[in-house]
Amino acid sequence: MIEYYLILKSNQMKKIPFILLSISIFFFSSCNKDKFFAPFAVPVIKSLQDIRQSVKVEVAKETNADGKIYVTSKYLFYIAKESGVHIFDNQNPAQPLNKLFLNIEGVHDIAVKGNYLYADNYVDLLVFDISDMNAVHLVKTVENSVEFFPEYPKSIEYSANDKYPSADEIITGYTTEMRKRPRPRRGGIFTQYEDVAIANNSGGTTGTGGSYAKFQINRNALYITESNNLKVFNISNPAQTIFDKPVYLNQWMGGGQFETLFKQGDYLFIGSTNGMYVVDATDEFNPQFLSAFSHATSCDPVVVDGTTAYVTLRGGTTCNAIIPDQINVIDITDMAHPSLVSTYLMNQPMGLGVRNNAIYVCSGNGGGLNVFDASNHTTLSLKNTYTDDVTDVIALDSHLIAVGKNKIIQYSYGDNFTLLPISTVNF
Repeated sequence: MIEYYLILKSNQMKKIPFILLSISIFFFSSCNKDKFFAPFAVPVIKSLQDIRQSVKVEVAKETNADGKIYVTSKYLFYIAKESGVHIFDNQNPAQPLNKLFLNIEGVHDIAVKGNYLYADNYVDLLVFDISDMNAVHLVKTVENSVEFFPEYPKSIEYSANDKYPSADEIITGYTTEMRKRPRPRRGGIFTQYEDVAIANNSGGTTGTGGSYAKFQINRNALYITESNNLKVFNISNPAQTIFDKPVYLNQWMGGGQFETLFKQGDYLFIGSTNGMYVVDATDEFNPQFLSAFSHATSCDPVVVDGTTAYVTLRGGTTCNAIIPDQINVIDITDMAHPSLVSTYLMNQPMGLGVRNNAIYVCSGNGGGLNVFDASNHTTLSLKNTYTDDVTDVIALDSHLIAVGKNKIIQYSYGDNFTLLPISTVNF
């Protein structure tokens, strides 16, 4: 019995080196795989002809895209990012009716004046006649007039350089693929024939957009904010809309990236990654820089009510914020010299709206919709918080409209800064 045990033990001992070898090979293979392969951003390339031909007016449908909202006296528009525009009859906010869908593959924002709707489509500006909702149709395409940069995948170090768009193509986005890592030369320089590492930079009444709007209309001019300029279009004859000029803004602000555009009267307020900028648009086709209020790098939408501007500053991967999340209250009684009145620290403030000394601020990370009493501008007072997961609002005189992912909520105003839901649209 003892002899049998010794033989068995001996055989088990012989197996141990084999097991250790197998484990070593497994981990060596795994490590080598991680060492020699990495995720690459591979561009998605589409022809401009195909993009333009895909623009269509379709029946109402659902969406799976994040969106913005825009509203006119009769209609509510949900701008589904790089998908299309959903149009609702909103004459009865308690029962919005989904009317139709504008299939626009590259849409990010819209504006409406009278019977015409303006929308971007990657690099084009589109003009639709919406005078008859039963016969909406495209009347003008201003080709290659709008800036578009596809969103680069987060945390992807390498970019594939084996696919390039031709003159009649554009990159509309990126997919991610596992590929062999670039082979370094001595000193760590990548060989010329491999993929290389890149930085991750990537004549009627008008409607109203949210605080993340990039389109605004001023009489016969349509403005679109781009990364470092303001595009100006002449829409005096909508069916013959023309690109007028770019007004370059980097000389005003020293390198900040423009994000949002708000209009009050003849003044434009630009929210950027490093400040709020006031533009005098009295001469609609020649907007002029008037003043600036600077802050540290941050994502920055802005809204204005009378002589007060409200700015939310939020950290994020696209803006590399270096200050605490906060709301700034800015006195613009003297437009040429805006000055800070107060600061309210708040977690992940996003889109906002203002009405009758009440500020409605959306908060990320489950922070919900927050209602502040701003009657004393030196001290904002939080009155109510609603758990609805929303990102932006439009504060109309009649009611409040909020937007979240695939969701629109409309509220009536109650006493003591309360909100009462009157309808919800879920896509």
